[in-house]
Amino acid sequence: MNKQDLVAVVAETGELTRAKATEVVDAMFKAIEASLKESQEVRLVGFGTFSISTRKAGTGRNPRTGEEIKIEASTSVRFKPGKGLKDALNS
Repeated sequence: MNKQDLVAVVAETGELTRAKATEVVDAMFKAIEASLKESQEVRLVGFGTFSISTRKAGTGRNPRTGEEIKIEASTSVRFKPGKGLKDALNS
């Protein structure tokens, strides 16, 4: 499923126009992004939790040349599925 498929489902389920459903989906994504930027977890009970994770800087190797390279510290997003989502997938 891609974003347009999600918009179509929201539009149909919520009896909204596609334009309004696009606004709703975009607003949800922006709210999640804003919370994560402020280092806050986004916990959707029954669905899952979005959180940030930081990776330390380190060194690695270029697999072709064997040369050492510097890997900068970075921040990434983690998702932990909730009980409701797990149960839905395993039923």
